[in-house]
Amino acid sequence: MNLTETIILAAVLAIDAMLVSFSYGLVIYERRNKNALMMASSFALFQFIMPLIGWFFTNFVYGYLQTYSKWIVFSVFIFLGLKFLFETFKNEDKIEIVCISFFCLISLSVATSIDALGAGVTIRLCNANVLFFSFLTGFITFCLSLFGFFVTSLIKNINSKILGVIAALLFVYLAIKAL
Repeated sequence: MNLTETIILAAVLAIDAMLVSFSYGLVIYERRNKNALMMASSFALFQFIMPLIGWFFTNFVYGYLQTYSKWIVFSVFIFLGLKFLFETFKNEDKIEIVCISFFCLISLSVATSIDALGAGVTIRLCNANVLFFSFLTGFITFCLSLFGFFVTSLIKNINSKILGVIAALLFVYLAIKAL
């Protein structure tokens, strides 16, 4: 696997994290910097760790999780999409999340990095440098997550119910894509 292919694979793996960050960027109005850094750091950490796990435990982990991984990711994203949709129409005012809970952050980090576990298997089978790939994937994920979160500042004047529905639809899209 050459450098260009490695960069492309790392960027593709980071797209889910960027979309999740974008969704949360739509509804977080307070402590934006703190929340953005927490999300980007957590996503990057898991995107760094998962390929290493996949690489080290290629036969066991991937074979076991392969059957369930799509359903795990689907369930997490559908739950979050429905939660956003419910909160959008439950509240009279704008949806406002002040801080992302630890459990939610870990769940999102795992859900957005399961593909990276499989990439670790691919990296091992290609005899590529897994440490370089993991660092690169973590770095790109961090950058794209921050970008996804903060690009929402450009569209904050749109009605919050519309933004809540968009965030929910992005999660539903990610859930369907997982299947």
